[in-house]
Amino acid sequence: MVKISKDSLIRIIAFSTAAVIALSVLAYRSYREATVARRSLQHSYLRSVGDLSLNLDNIKNTLNKGLYSNNPDMMTELSAKLWSDANIAKISLSQLPIEELNLENTYKFLSQVGNYSRALSEKLARGEVITDEEKANLESLYDYARTISDSMWSVESQIHGGYLTFDKVQGTVLGANTVDNAESPQHVVSGFADIESNFESFPMLIYDGPFSDHLMERNPRMLKGAQAIDEATALKRAVDISRIADLRLVGEERGHMPSYTFMDGDTTVSITKNGGYLSYMLTFREVGDAAVSVARAIDNAKKFLATLGITEITDTYYELQHGVCIINFAGTQGGVTLYTDLIKVGVAMDNGDVLSFDSRGYLTNHMKRVIPEAQLTREQAKELLSPYLTVKDSKLCVIPSDGLSEKFCYEFLCTAKDGQQILVYINTVTGREEQLLILQISDNGMLTV
Repeated sequence: MVKISKDSLIRIIAFSTAAVIALSVLAYRSYREATVARRSLQHSYLRSVGDLSLNLDNIKNTLNKGLYSNNPDMMTELSAKLWSDANIAKISLSQLPIEELNLENTYKFLSQVGNYSRALSEKLARGEVITDEEKANLESLYDYARTISDSMWSVESQIHGGYLTFDKVQGTVLGANTVDNAESPQHVVSGFADIESNFESFPMLIYDGPFSDHLMERNPRMLKGAQAIDEATALKRAVDISRIADLRLVGEERGHMPSYTFMDGDTTVSITKNGGYLSYMLTFREVGDAAVSVARAIDNAKKFLATLGITEITDTYYELQHGVCIINFAGTQGGVTLYTDLIKVGVAMDNGDVLSFDSRGYLTNHMKRVIPEAQLTREQAKELLSPYLTVKDSKLCVIPSDGLSEKFCYEFLCTAKDGQQILVYINTVTGREEQLLILQISDNGMLTV
């Protein structure tokens, strides 16, 4: 029998303990890396769902807008945008993990949206007009598009509520805590199956969000010439803003706005490499019962913006989503609203914390502008509006154009005959109707579409 000395036994135990600890650390590190990768992928899926919901909503709303426009050029622009949003919606759909689902009808619907809108645009370009029959057809198609849009928003709500999941593992829901539902969460394909069924009787066919759909295409004005920062400086900036000490680098973004991306748990913070600006911040958590007013949520958002040095802004519209108040801010200059310089802030309605922030539109477009002198008076511009609209209020603003330039306009808040609130933008120099939006006011917020 081999005898082991006391010292040898101690060394064996020590080595064994060290090996177990090393293996445990390695396993934990692998688990954390897998968790980060999985959460990052699920966040990407959620963004695609949000983009798809928005574009389907835009398709519905543009059809509604077309019924109120009094300008052939505007109808041409709306038709072109229908084509654009339909294609973006197809891209968002293709990025979701639903390969096993036959979405032939959904893709056909989106293709017909583009084809129909292009046909209308070509007709108007030839100098022809949209007939009363085609107007009636657009109105009936609007009703159908509304059904599809509502179904998509329902899918997004079920994902947030834990009733649908991208994860194959039972009870795991989009990086959030497991939701204790009466039934286990179903894979997201079941929600899209319900959307697909809505197309069974669809005949054929059939897009704009507020303003900035194309504004991210230019190189960011605020980053041009700004001093570059290193990873350590960016991390300190992210920690100071989020007040989360354990943030770690999980990736670097390229493209028009190179950034460092940091994460801890369910919080993601992105800091630009030039200038060290907060590009976006996002925290996923369950939000409790509302205990904060919308007015306080907006005030908290403004205070957060002030800590970032952003004070020349005005809140424009807001929406309540899953216990979070999403507030849209626009820059201001000398009393003129700059709808090109946009920031979104999400505030939790249970305690008033800032859960989300997106300043990419602001970083891309903000600068000191030379505001041109108006060539038309407010009254002259008012005379150019549709006779079906009654003006309630007006103000000066800057809006973007499709060519990445900007337009100085009068914004007229109007009421239609059916009570809908309509925003019309008349160019102060040319008198052209540059944009038309529908203002939606409900218990869940105030938005433009």
